[in-house]
Amino acid sequence: FYLGDKMLIVQKFGGSSLAGAERLRRAAAIIADCADAGNKIVAVVSARGDTTDELLGQARRISADAPARELDALLSCGETGSAAMTAMQLADMGKSCVSLTGAQAGILTDGVHGAARILSIDTARILRELGDGKIVVAAGFQGAEEGGDPTTLGRGGSDTTAVELAAALSADRCEIYSDVDGIYTADPRLVTGAVRLDRIDYGDMLRLALHGSQVLHSRSVEAAMRERVRVHLLSSFTRKEGTVMCDHPDRPGLCGVTRDPSLGTVSVIGREANAQVLAEAVAALAHSDIIVTHTELFDGGCSLFVSPDRLLPALELVHRRFFR
Repeated sequence: FYLGDKMLIVQKFGGSSLAGAERLRRAAAIIADCADAGNKIVAVVSARGDTTDELLGQARRISADAPARELDALLSCGETGSAAMTAMQLADMGKSCVSLTGAQAGILTDGVHGAARILSIDTARILRELGDGKIVVAAGFQGAEEGGDPTTLGRGGSDTTAVELAAALSADRCEIYSDVDGIYTADPRLVTGAVRLDRIDYGDMLRLALHGSQVLHSRSVEAAMRERVRVHLLSSFTRKEGTVMCDHPDRPGLCGVTRDPSLGTVSVIGREANAQVLAEAVAALAHSDIIVTHTELFDGGCSLFVSPDRLLPALELVHRRFFR
């Protein structure tokens, strides 16, 4: 498949980037502008807003123990509808485009409903549509198992779809758009003084994802590491540079602080997050009368366990200690 001097770009838009007509138009404008610059575009979309949660709620009102296959058939409707509506918006803007389900995009998965893994991607249909001059809008989060039944990839599945498609298509760029403009030293919505990173190493990003960062899901990071896909993390709401996830030999000693409410942890991530850093974090919290009930040291990071009501102040204090 020859593109000449044109770039093939995979762009993924999360649910918050598509919630409501105005946000959908903004996302479509980003896609259209990139296409107008002479690029071939494959846009991967999540379900709009809280659609997935709403569908889950409807399913629970019908059945407390819905069959996994039928639940996947239902939940995949969120992304399928989002792809169709995005394509409609692009068509209204005068763009030639086509929406594809995961199965139509050639995404073959195993049969583990609700947490399927991508086995292979047949790119023939996507390449044919691109060759016909169309923008392809693919439904994220879904695929089909060998028998043709729909499957879903689990939490963060649209990120994984985008990275795996970028690898299968040998895309020139993979861009992930969300409501934050990259990776910060802490969640900027929770911590004052959080600083955006220009670049982040795959391994550091994986540890951040595994310990509470919600910008990228761990499976998508694992896929990017495995396939060496450079991922640009950008905001749908600003045109700032964002963060590039890539091999980063000169990465900083510490790259971020996360919290995980489900575990009750605050974690410091980075190659220098050793026993000394852990001791300093414990001392910083003790100085503010925050009791650490347990600690954990692991390769590339450390975690402190605190009571749930103290997680946010602990996050702020630990960040202030190491990222002034």
